[in-house]
Amino acid sequence: MNKPATLFAAALISLPAVAAEPWGNADPKAGKVLHDKQCIACHVRLYGGDGSKMYTRDGRLLSTQLDILQRVGTCNSQTKAGWFPEEEAEVAAYLNQQFYHYKD
Repeated sequence: MNKPATLFAAALISLPAVAAEPWGNADPKAGKVLHDKQCIACHVRLYGGDGSKMYTRDGRLLSTQLDILQRVGTCNSQTKAGWFPEEEAEVAAYLNQQFYHYKD
């Protein structure tokens, strides 16, 4: 099998695991530390109070675990937080544990 086909096959094999829990075994406790350091100030500016309304407001756009992970990646890019994918996963795991509770 050539290299591109091998990579494609490997991606397909791992796809169900990613779809089941896109952040794997990321540590939500580490995610809380990153979140508190980087996210809270921005969310307070946008929503006031403690900023958690970002996660609990009516009409929120996130409805799956993958949505959370993608949103964290977007915020990381927009704020230039400089997180690695593993850190994005930790923040996503924390947000799901603390606010969203999705099991998809």
